[in-house]
Amino acid sequence: MLLSEVATHLKSDFIGDDLEIGSMNELSLASHTQLTFATHKKYAATLSSSQAKAFLIPQNLIEYLPEGSSYIVCEDVSISMAYATKLFAPKLIDFDAKDVVVGDGSFVDTMAKVENGAVIGRDVTIMAGSYIGSNVVIGDRTTIYPNVTIYRDCVIGSDCIIHASTIIGADGFGFSHTKQGEHIKIYQNGNVVIEDDVEIGANCAIDRAVFNSTLIKKGVKFDNFIHIAHNCEIGEYSIFVAQSGVGGSTKLGRNCVVSGQSAFSDHLDIAPFSTFSARSGVTKSIAKSGGVYSGYPLMDHREWRRLQAKIAKLNS
Repeated sequence: MLLSEVATHLKSDFIGDDLEIGSMNELSLASHTQLTFATHKKYAATLSSSQAKAFLIPQNLIEYLPEGSSYIVCEDVSISMAYATKLFAPKLIDFDAKDVVVGDGSFVDTMAKVENGAVIGRDVTIMAGSYIGSNVVIGDRTTIYPNVTIYRDCVIGSDCIIHASTIIGADGFGFSHTKQGEHIKIYQNGNVVIEDDVEIGANCAIDRAVFNSTLIKKGVKFDNFIHIAHNCEIGEYSIFVAQSGVGGSTKLGRNCVVSGQSAFSDHLDIAPFSTFSARSGVTKSIAKSGGVYSGYPLMDHREWRRLQAKIAKLNS
């Protein structure tokens, strides 16, 4: 849609040339055909170097816009951004998509539902009760167990195993909040990409990204009851044990080991080859590779063991 139409929906002022906008994206990744936004002066440098041409912007950041930008002035950018995501949200089902493509040797149970636009590779098995949304891509030799749900536009690699009742591509938990305490939904317009040789246990939930992709890299193994929030990235060959969860936009490097009931806050960067014992609470980024951690607040595993020994003596 045109940027002027977006401004009309947001009931805000529009300044600059009118532009045709195809989608939205975060500030550092937005192209000249995408609408983006900035909320705070800490983004001034990124704003000035952005490739985007259309912005949602507060009054105090206009001076940092790239030359020739068009923009909508917003009283509360986070609220305007949330309303704008709804304008670019795709339909739940793409009825106009092409017919389903199923590769040689694949089996799709008659009680499974596959929407138009889906592309299913060779020697794939999709069992009863599963739902494959519009434009989903599933690679060769992948097995989808009963009652798995894969929302539209998600991509599943080859040689993957997805166990019963797992949901891939549900909306991430994202809201902007008004001064009156209302919660305005941020529509999750990205997808989930799962690379090759990934196994996902039963009853897991991997949320789609706000923009771009939630990414599960090659060789990752999930136990049952794992939750991965929107825009996360899980590095190659990482292992997650049951009832673990990762907050939005957190990135784990390759070969991380996450033991049962561990949790990560959002917007963290975790170094490769990090290991977390059961019930670890991770609230800060970790830069050094190869560490072993325990507890909450998180600490080096050896330090945690010494602390537990001292506590045990106090209780004896």
